[in-house]
Amino acid sequence: MENKNFAFGKTNFILIGVSIALIILGFFLMGGSGSTESTFNPDIFSKTRIVIAPGICFIGFLLVIVGILYKAKDKE
Repeated sequence: MENKNFAFGKTNFILIGVSIALIILGFFLMGGSGSTESTFNPDIFSKTRIVIAPGICFIGFLLVIVGILYKAKDKE
């Protein structure tokens, strides 16, 4: 079988997959019920929604860039 040169290797796809999972996790942590006109939900100002979830998403987006730009070392 021929040796084909693909743009991405196995490591690139693993990094991109992990980063997409982190982004989904971050958006999941940001979600939840909000306040309505009649009731106030203080959970919208929780540390998880304001600090942790956006940080996880940001790390995920940075990891996507690393996964795209990563070049494996040649085995030759």
